[in-house]
Amino acid sequence: MQLSSKSSQTHQFIHRMVLDNGIVLLVAENPTADIIAARIFIRAGSRWDPPEQAGLSHLVSAVLTKGTEKLSSLEIAEQVESLGASLSTDATTDYFLISLKSISADFPEILELAADVLRSPSFPTAELELERRLTLQAIRSQQEQPFTVAFDQLRYMMYGEHPYALSGLGTEKTVAQLSQTDLHNYHRTHFRPDNLVISLSGRIDPGAAIALVNQVLGDWQVPPTPLPTLATLDVQTTPCRQAIAQDTQQSIVMLGYLAPPVRDGASSTVRDYSVLKLLNTYLGNGLSSRLFVELREKRGLAYEVSAFYTTRLDPAQFVAYIGTAPENTAIALEGLQSEIDRLRVTPLTGEELQAAKNKLLGQYALGKQTNAQIAQTFGWYETLGIGIDFDTLFQKQVAETTADAVQDVAQKYLTVPYVSLVGPAGAVDKLANYP
Repeated sequence: MQLSSKSSQTHQFIHRMVLDNGIVLLVAENPTADIIAARIFIRAGSRWDPPEQAGLSHLVSAVLTKGTEKLSSLEIAEQVESLGASLSTDATTDYFLISLKSISADFPEILELAADVLRSPSFPTAELELERRLTLQAIRSQQEQPFTVAFDQLRYMMYGEHPYALSGLGTEKTVAQLSQTDLHNYHRTHFRPDNLVISLSGRIDPGAAIALVNQVLGDWQVPPTPLPTLATLDVQTTPCRQAIAQDTQQSIVMLGYLAPPVRDGASSTVRDYSVLKLLNTYLGNGLSSRLFVELREKRGLAYEVSAFYTTRLDPAQFVAYIGTAPENTAIALEGLQSEIDRLRVTPLTGEELQAAKNKLLGQYALGKQTNAQIAQTFGWYETLGIGIDFDTLFQKQVAETTADAVQDVAQKYLTVPYVSLVGPAGAVDKLANYP
C-alpha cells in the first residue's frame, strides 16, 4: 500500500497532498467528534455544459447514485442506511460534488461505495426518465415564481452567450433531448483522478487518509486524453432594463452589476472580491443591513429586500433586489438604486465599516464549525484554483479594508446596473427600455 504522495503542503490545520494519479487530497484532522466528512469535488458543473445540453450536469448528479455496474439504486440506498451514513450528489455552476459522512469506523466502507458511484455509474434508463420528469416539473414550477423569473431574465441580460446565462436545471427543450449516452460521455470526460479534489475533515490523520484513498482509488489511472479545458469567454453585454409582465401579488425589482471572479490572478482583483463581499454584507445581509433598514423599516417599501455576490470562476454578479407592492414599483426601483449609488459618493462611517467587518468575519467563522463545513470550504478553494491559503488571505483583506477602499471598489463596479423587472404589466412595462 502506497503511503506517499507527489507533493504535500500544510496550512494551519489543513494538510494538502497530490497523489500519484493526480488526486488532490486535503485533510483536516479534527478528533473532537467520532465523525469523518468528505467532499469529492470534480471540476465540472453547468459552466461546462454546452448550450444545447444545458441541464446535463444537473441530470448526471440526479442519476449518479441510482445504480452502478455492481449495485442497484435500492442496494446503494440500503448500504448507506445500514451504516447510518449519508451520501449525496450535487451539480453547481462551477463544480460537481459528491458528499459523504459517517462515523470513523464506517468511513472506509462508505468511501468504497462512493468510489463505486464515482467510477462506475450505470445511469439506468428508468431512473433517468424519472429524474428527467422531476427536472421538467421543477423548471415549470420556477416559471411561476416571480423571483426566479426575474433572476433568469437578469442572467440572460448580463451573460448573453456565456453558460452563466442559463439555469443549472437547463430548459425544457434541452433537458427533453438529453440521452443516456450524453450522461456517459459527460462522466467519461470529467470523472478522472487528475480532475478530483478530495477534502476530508474529522477523526483521521494525514497518513491514514493517504493510505485509505490510495487503497480505494489508487488504481484509478489517468486516461490518455487531455483534461477538458474551459475556453475564456468574455462577457460583453450592455446594461439595460427589461420587464416580464406577470399577474403577481408583488413586483420584483433586481439590479445586477458585473463583478470580478475570485480566481483572477491579479492581487488587486482578489482584494476587490473581498471588499465586494464586505459591501454585500453591509447592504443586504440580515435585519440590520442598509437595504432592510432604509427600504423596509423606514420607508415600508419592501416585502423582502436583500443583496448577494456570487463566488464564480468567471465574472460574477453583484445583485440587489426588492419585492414590493405593484403600485410602489417605480419608487422601489429608485430607492434601491439610490442606496447603491450612495456607496460611490458617501464613504462608510467607521462604525458602519466595523459593524460590517464584524458581521462578515463572524459569519465566515461560523461557516467552518462542522467537519462537513470545513471539508466544503477548503475543497471549494482548491477546486477554484485559489488554494487553501485563501482562507487566511480573505480574512486579512476584510480586516484591513478601509472606507476609501470600499468607495473605490463601489466606484469601479457599482455604476450602471442591469435592471430586471417582473410584475403586473401596468407596474413594470413603463419602466423598461428594451434596448
